[in-house]
Amino acid sequence: MRKRNVHIQFWLDRKEAEHLQKLVKRSGLGRETYLRQLIRGVVPRDAPPPDYHAMMRELYRIGNNLDQIAAKAHTLQVMDVQRYDEAVKEFRDAVRTITEAVVLPEKRK
Repeated sequence: MRKRNVHIQFWLDRKEAEHLQKLVKRSGLGRETYLRQLIRGVVPRDAPPPDYHAMMRELYRIGNNLDQIAAKAHTLQVMDVQRYDEAVKEFRDAVRTITEAVVLPEKRK
């Protein structure tokens, strides 16, 4: 059985429909998904630029390398582990902040 079983239909004039289509296209979402997010009280953001995902993959690759180095540093006790761990935490926080700012929808005010 369908999870969503309530059908709602309403009419838009041409200008409203064009505006909605423009917003949907900029977000990269489907029209129904876009409208559901609005109903839930969040405003979908525009889709990130094409190079965003490549940059994030690179950041995650760097983060993974940092994690591997940190594991080795903990084992060998050859560097300032506390300072390194703080840098890794700062890196993860930066990735989260970038993701929230660019990708995740924002709450309606």
